[in-house]
Amino acid sequence: MSNIFEQAAQKALRFPSPRGELTVEDLYHMPLQAKTGFDLDNVAKLVNFQLKSVTEESFVSTTNNPAKTLHELRLEIVKHIIAYKQAENAAKLDAAAKAAERIKLIGILGNKQDEALQALTPAELEAKIKALG
Repeated sequence: MSNIFEQAAQKALRFPSPRGELTVEDLYHMPLQAKTGFDLDNVAKLVNFQLKSVTEESFVSTTNNPAKTLHELRLEIVKHIIAYKQAENAAKLDAAAKAAERIKLIGILGNKQDEALQALTPAELEAKIKALG
């Protein structure tokens, strides 16, 4: 079985949005949420609405509805991209938190080093100054 993006390329899938049809590539450039409504959340809602509109249960027929299959594929792709972008955002937040922690620790280390120098006796300080040249 081919992956979902290969299927999307083969079927030339387009995704509904408030600004018209979008490609898979377009989805990667959209924000998760935006005040304008032009975001992945709204695309997912539109695709889900389309899927629900073609989903009708039959207790007799076992044939697949091709439109339903395409909407399911669209929804799976949008959900995958949302999960990818959420993970990407989480990684950025984690990296920023680690960078802030590193800066904080470097500052504390500098303070501790200053405290250690201030604890030296005058003779020890003179010896260190002499050693520096």
